[in-house]
Amino acid sequence: MQTSSRRRQNSALHAATFMCSRAVRSAEEESVLSKPRFHLDLWLGFTVHSWILDVGRPVVTLFFPADWFPLNRPGAAEYLHILSNISTPLLLLRMLEHSPRTLPRTAVHLGIIAVVMGTSLHLVADSITRRLLLIGYQLHLSVREDPAMRSLQPSSLIDAFELLCYYDDTLGHLMWSVPLFLVLFLFFSGCFSQRSQEEKMPAAAWMLLLPTAAYYWFLITEGQTFILFIFTFFAMTAMVMHQRRRSLVPDGNGLFMLYSFSAALFLVAVWVACLWSDGVLRRKHPGLIYIPQPREVYTLHLRQDQKDNSGSEK
Repeated sequence: MQTSSRRRQNSALHAATFMCSRAVRSAEEESVLSKPRFHLDLWLGFTVHSWILDVGRPVVTLFFPADWFPLNRPGAAEYLHILSNISTPLLLLRMLEHSPRTLPRTAVHLGIIAVVMGTSLHLVADSITRRLLLIGYQLHLSVREDPAMRSLQPSSLIDAFELLCYYDDTLGHLMWSVPLFLVLFLFFSGCFSQRSQEEKMPAAAWMLLLPTAAYYWFLITEGQTFILFIFTFFAMTAMVMHQRRRSLVPDGNGLFMLYSFSAALFLVAVWVACLWSDGVLRRKHPGLIYIPQPREVYTLHLRQDQKDNSGSEK
């Protein structure tokens, strides 16, 4: 009697274990096989945020006269920059919510602190640079070669402006662009589905493709983040090859990111090819990676052409 009861208990235990494992397996397969949706709200917010609060700053500077705001107070571009400093960490946290890979809470906090510090450094340095442009500062020249800097007395003030450029173009850009590309890669790691559910990009994604790629181009050229961008792109490509071995392919969000990164790389190649023979910009970027900034092209060519046209009209 005891032996038969034990057998019944063991068989019931094995059956319960089998049912639990089957339920867990089916739940995992359902989570993998569930067809993901294109996050239109997330990418639309990312595009609007990027174009209004980031790309819009130099555009606002061109259209708003300098005498509309006191030079010793923030202007329209600075107010947009302040809004960007507040909304950028919130946008990155929103993207992390959709990422299947979660970072430790300490790493997330340190990343948000780095973004806030980097954007704050960039705000201060960029504000001073805009006011230097009003007195003839030329971005296509180095600080020591600029005519406005040579007349400074004492000459040691040039070191202070070189430190300002370091905060603006190097340290500030790295502190907010490294977490940005890391979050983009973590988000991309969850943009895969089964090969049987392979889908195409929706029409809304195609509409956002060009603005997003153009913003990445602006981020690479003006922010000088080509190395971070290309390493992120290589990591995304390696992940695609790895996931294909598991019969997983990029979904609509993954295809959108791959296409937008590829289009941005093409725009950067066209940009560099058009300015390849510019000797002045070559002297400003003597290294192996030659990617001129749009503001340098503006101060070298466009602003000079505007001055010549205004002088000829007079």
